[in-house]
Amino acid sequence: MKRTKRLTVLLSAISGAMLVSANMAAAEPFRLILTHLEPPLVPNSVMDLALELGYFEREGVDVELVRVQQTPSALAALLAGEGEMANASVDGVLQLVARGTDTLRAVTSPNKSLPFLIAARSDIASPADLVGHSFGIGRIGSLDHSLSAKVLASEGVDIETLDVVTLGQPAVRAQALAAGQVDATTMSIGVWLSIPDKSGPDQIGLSVLIPQSAYYAAAPVVNKVNVVPAEVLANRRDEVVAVVRALVNISRDFAADSDAWADAMASYRGNLTPEEMQMLAKSFDGGWSINGGINREELQYTQDWIYQTEDFKDLTPVALDDWVDFSVIDEVLTDLGTAPGVDQPSR
Repeated sequence: MKRTKRLTVLLSAISGAMLVSANMAAAEPFRLILTHLEPPLVPNSVMDLALELGYFEREGVDVELVRVQQTPSALAALLAGEGEMANASVDGVLQLVARGTDTLRAVTSPNKSLPFLIAARSDIASPADLVGHSFGIGRIGSLDHSLSAKVLASEGVDIETLDVVTLGQPAVRAQALAAGQVDATTMSIGVWLSIPDKSGPDQIGLSVLIPQSAYYAAAPVVNKVNVVPAEVLANRRDEVVAVVRALVNISRDFAADSDAWADAMASYRGNLTPEEMQMLAKSFDGGWSINGGINREELQYTQDWIYQTEDFKDLTPVALDDWVDFSVIDEVLTDLGTAPGVDQPSR
């Protein structure tokens, strides 16, 4: 009887420890890794705002934002177990997959295309006039470099005929343009609007050479996706689904009322006026991921295009299903229904 009693006590202790462990696991926050230090002036801000405005909380998931600089750091942190989901560039994800990493799965894209445009000195009247001028890029082979090469090619301009200058982030490139250090560069519309003085060097002025609509039409490439490790998808699937559902819901709300986004971003607008914020918000019409932002045809087009870039010339092609999992967004859309608009799912 004493042995039975001791065994009962032992089993009770083990059961209690397992229950405490399970409760601790359930209490662990779901860490979402971002590559911006504060909400950016693009639709990708839905991830920050979903936390600030309570969308994640309403879905019953405790989200913690982890901020790093650029995709390589985000993916390294994710693979090191320092987060459960990361917002990363498609080319960065494909680099890992093509080199043998088989544990990452893209489940949504809260902002599939950055609203890029090409700005230049006002005396450059057409893309053809760029020939022989300096053009600022992030780095050789970077997304803005490759995309802009494709956009310029659609205008009959070979980027090799330009003096390409490596400058880094869009804000730095914008500053260089405003200071007359380069003649043209690519940036988001948010960065363009945030340039305080567009008089340019020698008062020549700055202007938009290729607007965002024409830019995306020439290069409809998915820029970023949210990826999770396969282990997280298996062990914390309900939280992954909840996070994606929250992002779809907030995207739909902003698509229905662009002023709501401008109001939510008021404290992050920098030197933009409220009127400029409203203008920026309206420029995102049709750009919200109201159905999750991942479409098989668009992602396949993106992957095929990326493999034509310099960074991928020696890498073995992979299949789309090696790094994309549509089941999470399909579960969300089964629950919420598919919204009408530009962002339509296809499988």
